[in-house]
Amino acid sequence: MFQLHQGIDILTEIGGVKTLDQAWAIFEENIDAENRAKLASIHHPEALLTIANAIAMCHPDTVFIHTGSPEDRQKVRDMALERKEEAPLKMPEHTIHFDLPEEQARIIDRTFYIVNPDEEVSALALKIARDEAFQYIKEHMTNIMQGMPMLVGFYSRGPIGAPAAVPALEITSSAYVMHSADILYRTVYDRFDEEAERVGYIFKNIHSQGQNRPEDLPNARVFMDRSWLTTFSMFCTYAGNTLLLKKGNHRFAVDLATYIKRGKELSEHMFITGMRGPGERLTFFAGAAPSGCGKTTTAMAGDDFIGDDLAQMWIETSDHTLRAINPEKGIFGIIKDVNWESDPYLMTALREPGAEVIWSNVLIHDGVPYWEGCCDNPPEEGINFQGRWWKGKTDDQGNPIPMSHPNARVTVPGEAIANYDVTRAEDPGGVPVKVITYSGRDADTMPPVWVARNADEGVVIGASIISAATATEIGAKGVRRQPWANSPFIPGALGDYMQAQFEFFNSPQFTDETRPIMAGLNYFLTHEARGGPGKGLLGEKRDVRVWLSWLERRAHGDVQAIETPIGYLPYYDDLKALFRDIIDKEYPRWLYDLQFSLYIDKLVGRIDLQEEAYRKENRIPPRLFEIYDKQRRELLALKEKYGPIVTPDQLIEAQGQ
Repeated sequence: MFQLHQGIDILTEIGGVKTLDQAWAIFEENIDAENRAKLASIHHPEALLTIANAIAMCHPDTVFIHTGSPEDRQKVRDMALERKEEAPLKMPEHTIHFDLPEEQARIIDRTFYIVNPDEEVSALALKIARDEAFQYIKEHMTNIMQGMPMLVGFYSRGPIGAPAAVPALEITSSAYVMHSADILYRTVYDRFDEEAERVGYIFKNIHSQGQNRPEDLPNARVFMDRSWLTTFSMFCTYAGNTLLLKKGNHRFAVDLATYIKRGKELSEHMFITGMRGPGERLTFFAGAAPSGCGKTTTAMAGDDFIGDDLAQMWIETSDHTLRAINPEKGIFGIIKDVNWESDPYLMTALREPGAEVIWSNVLIHDGVPYWEGCCDNPPEEGINFQGRWWKGKTDDQGNPIPMSHPNARVTVPGEAIANYDVTRAEDPGGVPVKVITYSGRDADTMPPVWVARNADEGVVIGASIISAATATEIGAKGVRRQPWANSPFIPGALGDYMQAQFEFFNSPQFTDETRPIMAGLNYFLTHEARGGPGKGLLGEKRDVRVWLSWLERRAHGDVQAIETPIGYLPYYDDLKALFRDIIDKEYPRWLYDLQFSLYIDKLVGRIDLQEEAYRKENRIPPRLFEIYDKQRRELLALKEKYGPIVTPDQLIEAQGQ
């Protein structure tokens, strides 16, 4: 079972600094007077020892203590330009960063959890023994910052003072990484000691890109020391591998929610957004979706946007509601297919002056960024992630090189987006979440929206997400199980995580009125899967607002639903009215029947595949298999009565209406 502070602290063992006197001796020798004066405001022992040991291990030429002041933030921006980690663009405060062509995504094949003997990790993750990790880090990170600066930042993962927020150190040789952190996280330098004392622990992150050469990439690693809440990253620059405050620290937060705060907190790979219902009623959603499955689009479809990627959640004892905060305050989002039609709020932030934006791995033509799906007439030449580019350019194997990488990103502050709710996003009390959604990339099985009949079936919706592999991960391919869309970030056994989910959503702290509804979303059902021509989708991006609006009304009891073995489905008349009122679109009955008929053999086959996979896992709660079995039996009973395809009218008849 996972526990904190087990085994050697690798950073301390390599750095050799174990007392504050030793730490200050390191500071006197390696930090100039101006930066030592800034560091003197930090008194938390673990923070000081971490900084000293990072200096002792990495041996930087200089150390910059980042207080988050306007002057220090500008210094970071200037350093990123001076070191050519970023370059200015035509739009003021916009810059471009290019990662190596060979490192355009998370290096999941070189990302490891550091484990102690007999410590179990997720079957979907890689692990490395503590003594082996110690030797690798000692060999490759000793002196890795020679000739480079070390930047030390103090951040909070969440609004300062929020119950689920955690203070963190980001230590890096990359000004681009620190610049990204400034946009995405809240500086907590002035209150770091206070926050560390309140929480009881801190997250620690050490990164260096080294010489940033392709030949170093085979040695690139991301190590996460679960026991000591420390990440190590080397020889890489892509933010998903280096901005360790993000997914590295998210993994630690998942561990803490699963083992230390079970039943009290959750750490999820979820957006947070608010939808306006009748009478301007505001209802908040939190939703999980793997990359490439419409997560940012769904978040942006909300009227009061809070976050597009991560959510820290707890049950508020004063009113028994589910509360959520976004640990970030900005977006590090995929830019592919973002355009004026699908994402007008984001496009305004990106194409009009006023926002600070870091672009990565897009095409630059005359100082302006372009990307796949951005517009009807993009330029036919420019500079992109692999150098000079022109339309029709191919790689060594003859494959066309796209004008921007499929995983090209933008880093932009949330406050630059018109529907971002700054006040609620910064509230340490979080927002009250009424709806939980789980989405995948499913071309042939699930309907566009359905609601679990109870909390246990809601957990099972999350456990059953599937997706196609996307450009966000190096070393992944094909169709993949994506439990809760959080599976790449679950350090421990999936059975332990699942049990924590069952316990949380069944918590007696919820009341019948405050317990959130739990739902599935699927935007990727095709005509071909329903017997039609071609592989085109049965819906379009703007339909998302309708599915969310129906869920908003369902959460408040405003609409009835059809009970089925997989959950509750919408009635046609309710959807027809919402399509008309919300997006001014006709919704024909034939399309409803295609989208919401149950294809029994596909549904049963999906259950069989999930069950087979979970039977191979350790400590999976029996409740999962009980629910799968119940759904299978009910689906087969429908098939016996109506045949392999059951229409909504037949489902209504089956429920006795």
